Amino acid sequence: MRLLVRGGDYCRVADPGWADPLDPSFSRERGGRWNPPGRFAVVYLNSSMQLARAQLRTKLGRRGLEPEDLIATAAPLLVDVRVPEDHYADVVTARGVQAAGLAPTYPLDAAGRVVPHETCRPFGVLAHREAIPGIACRPAAAKAPVGSEELAYFGRRRLKLLKRRRFEDWY
Repeated sequence: MRLLVRGGDYCRVADPGWADPLDPSFSRERGGRWNPPGRFAVVYLNSSMQLARAQLRTKLGRRGLEPEDLIATAAPLLVDVRVPEDHYADVVTARGVQAAGLAPTYPLDAAGRVVPHETCRPFGVLAHREAIPGIACRPAAAKAPVGSEELAYFGRRRLKLLKRRRFEDWY
């Protein structure tokens, strides 16, 4: 497993009804790209507002919706957070992707499809077991900005919430 230093300011798309937009309990229950359901919690973060917008468009697109279809009061917030600087698992660089056992084309497979969560989860379990605080990875969102990254944070230190932005202020 290769490591790289990451930390600083990130953002998270959050449901306006969540009491705590940094609560990872939903991901522990349902799982995500890097964590199997019921195993451990992950806070999924974006390196930029532009990536957060791409993530939202991708998620809504799977349901046949566009961001413009959302009612402002029910639309997602964007929360800015500060992540502790540390050594995170590398699924960004070519060597990091290879060390993670993923195809060089990650987040896409050789056929151009998004690599399924089930393929990524064993690496997430390994990183978590090794007490790595998270995984920096290439984004799987359609039309993600070049050079952007996601951070799957499962560190034990609390993230610092900096700001909440209403939908109309970030999208």
